[in-house]
Amino acid sequence: MMNIDTLFISQQHQLPKIDAKADDAKLREQTDAFESVILKMLMDNAMKDEKNLFSQANDPGDKIYKSMYREELAKASAGGFGFSQMLYDFLSQK
Repeated sequence: MMNIDTLFISQQHQLPKIDAKADDAKLREQTDAFESVILKMLMDNAMKDEKNLFSQANDPGDKIYKSMYREELAKASAGGFGFSQMLYDFLSQK
């Protein structure tokens, strides 16, 4: 049974599936993807009230563009914050 927080997160962000029995390269890819989701959630929360000096607040594409930018930034940063490494180390212990 999923709790409310997990349900909310899964509705807002696509949580990657992690298979602890996957080979090392695949497991690393999965843990990096998980870290990317965590980073995206942190950036979304930290930048939710961000005001842009150059665009109007009612610009319909502004929220979409910013969300896409933060998603790509999170993907590029994944693997460098330690969440992925901790999860990989835990899951790769056999």
